[in-house]
Amino acid sequence: MPGKKVIITGAAGFIGANLVRRLLERGDEPHILLPPAYPDWRIRNLKSQVSIHPVDLLDREGLEKTVQAVAPELIFHLAVYGAYSFQEDIDRILQTNIIGTANLVQACLKTDFSALVNTGSSSEYGFKDHPPLEDEYIEPNSYYSVSKAAATHFCRFTAHKTGRKIPTLRLYNIYGPYEEPARLIPALLVKGFDKKLPPLVNPAISRDLVYIDDVTDAYLLAAESQLNDTGAIYNISTGIQSTLKDIVAQVRKIIAIPEEPQWGSMKDRRWDTEIWIGDSSKIRSELGWQPKISLEEGLKKTIEWLEGDDEMLEYYKKSVG
Repeated sequence: MPGKKVIITGAAGFIGANLVRRLLERGDEPHILLPPAYPDWRIRNLKSQVSIHPVDLLDREGLEKTVQAVAPELIFHLAVYGAYSFQEDIDRILQTNIIGTANLVQACLKTDFSALVNTGSSSEYGFKDHPPLEDEYIEPNSYYSVSKAAATHFCRFTAHKTGRKIPTLRLYNIYGPYEEPARLIPALLVKGFDKKLPPLVNPAISRDLVYIDDVTDAYLLAAESQLNDTGAIYNISTGIQSTLKDIVAQVRKIIAIPEEPQWGSMKDRRWDTEIWIGDSSKIRSELGWQPKISLEEGLKKTIEWLEGDDEMLEYYKKSVG
């Protein structure tokens, strides 16, 4: 039985690259929409297995032609700008995350797709002192989170207006293979292989860490399940809050790192908070999703992946420094 034609934006990114691999494993036909210039290290060995379409989400005419030519059954929208601290261009944040999303949705509405899954962010909620629910008042506290909230509203409104299936997944802290090297987990592991630790912020800073395989499960469930609400929003989280102290302790135990952490050797970032935990009860009850990989298991899987690919490990070591 032939696989599904699938469009993926942001496939050169961390989550997108993992999702493409998952689709290939299922026998689907991935069509990747990427701007002419993109970092290809995550998907370099996949190019012969996918169709790459060089098109910018801000090129509405080119985007429409590409989408119509592919005629996808499923669309996964993961293209984003502003998620990393070094991505500070406000115009690009707004254009990519709002206008780019609107252009993609409108282009897809001219085809007979069955589902378009939008990628939201837990940052849309802003700082909360509890695990927020999807219908709770949001208080985005950065240009990035404002842009993601706007995109979520656009997708939800369009789904309700047209009756097309356009759910949004609000992701919490995702980790695993192909994560950006400078992020916490990769930096801990790469330094840990040399029995060292990277600079660290306040040990009370917290995360709700979700392993990447559980996240790709959520994307597929959202795309292929029957939804009572065509514009449903789902939190993708474990509901378990891990402090930086907890995470470092786990890594030190698994890799046997003798070095003691130097807390405060790195300044807290503006988004750091001591309370960051999600409530995923909605997607658990409506779609049957639940995270299967514990933090310890996820760390071991990531370590196994890094140690099993000499070229990738060398790239991470050079990136982390």
